[in-house]
Amino acid sequence: MAAIDLRPPRLTVGPLAWVRKNLFSTWYNTALTLGVSWLLYSSLKSAALWSQTEARWGVIEANLTLFMIGQYPREELWRIWLVIYLLAALVGLAWGTWRNAARGFAVMALGAGAAFALICFALNWEAWINWLIADAILLIFFLIGNFLPYASRVTVVGWLLYFPAIFLLVAGSRHIAALPPVEMSAWSGLLLTLLLTIVGNLGSLPLGILLALGRQSKLPIVRYFSIGYIELIRGVPLVTVLYMADILLPLFLPVDVRPDRVIRAMVGFILFEAAYQAENVRGGLQSIHRGQYEAAHALGLSGALTTALIVLPQALRAVVPALFNSFISLFKDTSLVAIIGLFDLLRIARSVIAQPEWLGTHREVYLFAFLIYWGFNLAFTYGNRRVEQALGVGKR
Repeated sequence: MAAIDLRPPRLTVGPLAWVRKNLFSTWYNTALTLGVSWLLYSSLKSAALWSQTEARWGVIEANLTLFMIGQYPREELWRIWLVIYLLAALVGLAWGTWRNAARGFAVMALGAGAAFALICFALNWEAWINWLIADAILLIFFLIGNFLPYASRVTVVGWLLYFPAIFLLVAGSRHIAALPPVEMSAWSGLLLTLLLTIVGNLGSLPLGILLALGRQSKLPIVRYFSIGYIELIRGVPLVTVLYMADILLPLFLPVDVRPDRVIRAMVGFILFEAAYQAENVRGGLQSIHRGQYEAAHALGLSGALTTALIVLPQALRAVVPALFNSFISLFKDTSLVAIIGLFDLLRIARSVIAQPEWLGTHREVYLFAFLIYWGFNLAFTYGNRRVEQALGVGKR
């Protein structure tokens, strides 16, 4: 009887299989991979040597708190940690409730918390314990989410309440003794950048939806007003809108009402971003087949119910990539608020460079700012991909 040749199976799954399939599948792929690797090595060799021998990374360690929260009162730093703890709790609750749909976010959050804890511990910063507490809270709420009655509803309500809670915790209130007000002029650094991004996107989306629906309205005054607003805002740069919000907004308010510059910047971002969100949503509305409207009307649904229950959910689902792209774009555009006197992350970086003891450290500081922007945008991109997979965008 002839012997059977039992060869080991080829690698079909895992990192090595991915490398073999995407980088070394053919001779020209192998040559291209090796060529690009050599170019990267040649271009990054000097940068790596500089980072290990000449770079003064002490500027980052000495000013890390300034980068993160700027001029925010240090005695109120516990509020920022409370915001992080609440976020960890909601991520864990979502993981326990929605399992695979939120697992990627949860694992990424756990990894980020562990990495920050290790970095802080290596640099002898007391903040390492705070990051471990955040990871522990996430895991505890993951277990709670597995057994909590009506967990899905509780999670949705929690996320809806979380964003107003951020503003309350950061700004404080005169009516809550434990949360004394913090002047908005003290909001700066990465804290201000994230707040402007969140408020700008969450505030502009409802307005953008209304403008997109108004542009398709059969009422001439509504349609032409929506078209005029969208084309006017999209026809000017964001810098112009920010200047207008900073200078002209107080003129439309009573004499005794003078909003802080942070509020003016938020209003400017909302007004500007709403025009682009309107065009994103309009593209989604146009992708809905006419049969959807006819089927809804055949069931006896009114025009408003047809839009709210049938058309708009499908339209928003279709434009999820465009909505996330606008979110990422606005996160980067927040650096423009420096022109109206606000200290965002990038302006804080410039102020650090101006410190006498850290003159000449512009490369280190700007590289650190680049890594922060790149890291957050990478997380937003990953979140976009996970949401698309959960909603089946482009697949069903």
